[in-house]
Amino acid sequence: MNSPKLSIIIPTMNEEKSIGRVIERIKSSVNYDYEIIVVDSSRDRTPEIARAMGARVIREERRGYGRAYKTGFINATGDIIVTMDGDNTYPPEEINRAVEELLKGNDFISCERISLLPRDVMLQAHRIGNFVLNLAVFSLFFIKMKDSQSGMWVFKREVLKKFQVCSDGMGFSEEIKIRAYMCCKFKEIPILYGIREGERKLQTFKDGIKNLLHLIKIRFSHCNLRISEW
Repeated sequence: MNSPKLSIIIPTMNEEKSIGRVIERIKSSVNYDYEIIVVDSSRDRTPEIARAMGARVIREERRGYGRAYKTGFINATGDIIVTMDGDNTYPPEEINRAVEELLKGNDFISCERISLLPRDVMLQAHRIGNFVLNLAVFSLFFIKMKDSQSGMWVFKREVLKKFQVCSDGMGFSEEIKIRAYMCCKFKEIPILYGIREGERKLQTFKDGIKNLLHLIKIRFSHCNLRISEW
């Protein structure tokens, strides 16, 4: 793949305190041709800030982490899709390295936070939750991942034709990795995760249970949703 174009997709909900910094870091570090797509469901100034900084903002009234990404994927025009959060936790400076790893013959790169995780960045409850969900992924699918819940992925857009993702919620993150692992050349690389800016939206126990139940669901049921229906 020569001189690929990147589609950097960022789902946002009330990230006015951080979205400008995220886009600024992308602009100052990414060496490839790229577009920034912000899929927004905010009630604050997030979309205005993103547009002013050159992002393409797509309004998505249907709530859900996975729903936002499905909307972003449909609107992406790049050869490679990059995902990250709008809270300034994931490092745009690692996009170039992740793309380089992808172009070495991989199809899907997941940027794992655990190997380099600073002690004060992630709540202990989240660390335990990640461990439990990683263990569930291994137990149910025999897939060993360091970080099944990471929200930063870099992958060839064409791989979306190879699998289906059921979840519209937080379970989307773990599911897309499992689907990709099963049918593509998948690799995890370590990144340095940062302290989030703005309001914390993850409900540790509630979302953790939902993600665990979703793993069981996709292990023992079949998803009929097709890419064209996203």
